[in-house]
Amino acid sequence: MRKLLLAFICLFVSIAYVNAQNAVQFKDTVIRINDTLAELDIHATIQKGAALFSTQKMGSDTSFISSFQPDTSLAKYIRATDTIAEAGTLQTTQDATLDATLHYYTDSVTFKIPLHISSSEEAIVKGKFSWFAKNGDDFPTGEENILVPLVKANTTASNTQNISSTDVTKGNTSLLKIFWIGLGFGLIAVFTPCVFPLIPVTVSFFLKRSKSRSEGIRNAVTYSLSIILIYTVPTFVLTKIFGDSIMYTIATSAVSNLLFFAIFVIFAISFFGAFELTLPSSWATKADSKASKGGIIGIFFMALTLVIVSFSCTGPFIGSLLPQVSSANAQAGLSAVMGILGLSVGLAIPFSLFAFFPSLLHALPKSGGWLNSVKVVFGFVELAMAMKFLSSVDLIYGWHLLNRDVFLSIWIVLSLLTGIYLLGKIKFSHDSDLKFVSIPRLFFAIAFFTFGVYLIPGLWGAPLKSLSGILPPESTQDFNLNDLQYKIGSASNAATASVSTAKAEPPKFLADKIKAPLGLTTYFDLDEGMAAAKALNKPVMLDFTGYSCTNCRKMEGEVWSNPDVLKRLKNDFVIISLYTDEQTSLQPSQVYKDKNGRTIATVGDKYLDYEKTKFGLISQPLYMFLDLKGNPLSDEKYSYDPDIQKFINHLDEVKKKFEEGNK
Repeated sequence: MRKLLLAFICLFVSIAYVNAQNAVQFKDTVIRINDTLAELDIHATIQKGAALFSTQKMGSDTSFISSFQPDTSLAKYIRATDTIAEAGTLQTTQDATLDATLHYYTDSVTFKIPLHISSSEEAIVKGKFSWFAKNGDDFPTGEENILVPLVKANTTASNTQNISSTDVTKGNTSLLKIFWIGLGFGLIAVFTPCVFPLIPVTVSFFLKRSKSRSEGIRNAVTYSLSIILIYTVPTFVLTKIFGDSIMYTIATSAVSNLLFFAIFVIFAISFFGAFELTLPSSWATKADSKASKGGIIGIFFMALTLVIVSFSCTGPFIGSLLPQVSSANAQAGLSAVMGILGLSVGLAIPFSLFAFFPSLLHALPKSGGWLNSVKVVFGFVELAMAMKFLSSVDLIYGWHLLNRDVFLSIWIVLSLLTGIYLLGKIKFSHDSDLKFVSIPRLFFAIAFFTFGVYLIPGLWGAPLKSLSGILPPESTQDFNLNDLQYKIGSASNAATASVSTAKAEPPKFLADKIKAPLGLTTYFDLDEGMAAAKALNKPVMLDFTGYSCTNCRKMEGEVWSNPDVLKRLKNDFVIISLYTDEQTSLQPSQVYKDKNGRTIATVGDKYLDYEKTKFGLISQPLYMFLDLKGNPLSDEKYSYDPDIQKFINHLDEVKKKFEEGNK
């Protein structure tokens, strides 16, 4: 076991070391030369001992050169006769081994690309610099993504304060919750056709092959620990290489959500029996051949074989788990590790449990057609979950293809179809004949029918609070009877509110794209909201949220909708909702780089950077309360909490502090 652990540590160190060895570092800037010409400067700092190849094509050999590929949006600013100027000490050598003449830089160099653009224009300069270098016997290569704002003459790009911040953790409770979610996924995955039949076979193998019962138990525990390591270590390595932000990116990226949608649909079709999704058979063959060696290494490869051959059943559970733990918070990377750890523990538990208590093996139900039925039911569930990811993409881009009523219609149909299938009224090609409906099958059918019927009132606007975090916002529904109460309430208060609200400008930015929940007036731009707060002399409730934020929708549906909370939000505060996954591009004059040198080019990136630098968190939802100068009225970083009275108390406290400060 010690050797196995050492091997994993060596693997991690090797990957981390390779990832850290960047032969070239870049800094990109764009400057004005005159009224008609600008220049993109790509400055490269080269690691000692390395050599960066030039972009110049000298002679017939073009194998060892770097290059710049401008974005199509730059085509009108670049002329065919333009060349890239290079400011640096160019060196030339004849390499006999490569049989080529090499032109390179060994210290630093600046590549200068002319851009023919009027001083009255502004643009986002985009492109890719494909670099090629030599470092000893290695030839590292890579791409530098260029994204730099070019503002109009006499205009300074606005920046956000780069306040030093420390990621603030949210405590062990949330991580423990994520572990239990993963454990639940793992235990459910045990009851799939790829895993369940292997439990009695594997446990019996260890007990019979071992010289004593204690040795058999020890081998089974080693097998279980190997399963946990195989799942958890790669996840840990990935989060260390790409950082915690990789999980936040997965959670909020439209591309990631669209990819998850496609994957879930494919898995669902596979579960319905159209085809079998498997990892390459050669992987299983090689792992199986190693397993025959015996000892700890042999047991490890037996576990690896299980992981590979069961992928078609466990893969969807991993795919389902990752988006659940990819919440936007400072512990996103650790959350992923904890979630996968829980899943792997759930998968591994039965192999050790039945080794300790082998008599329980006789109580296991026999494998049969019921396992395939479980797989088909999972297929329906996968389709339902796929809609959640597509809904996030729909909200981000504002397509309005999957509004709440359409989403609910799909879920209702899927729920009813699942119930009908469980009653044996639908049969797939690989299903066994169903002679009668068993009691467990009947109860599961009742559960799915009940769920489908529960969803039906939502088509007319029923809040469905228990699902508020999963369903699209009520504001996306065309016909919503529940929304009438807020409209009627707004109309009855219009006369008394008109005098005060006339002092503030109505929301403009993103108001045509986002509809505020519960009839509230919400601003989606910090400057607009602060101006309204000053005009109305009210404190600000800063709401960091997102289209794909499950807990944000739950807070709105379960807490904000409470009459006492809603009354306070309407009368006592100016709400500013900042969507950290909003994809609208910033104006070139607003694009800037954060303290880590990352280019902030979208509205969502700007809000996320503001949240991180101002409050030291990457978390949605996050509710911060500000006075008219933008200073926090409370040090508490109020996040998701379904306790209504606690939220009411917090609102009253910050309002009281605001009023005391205005005396």
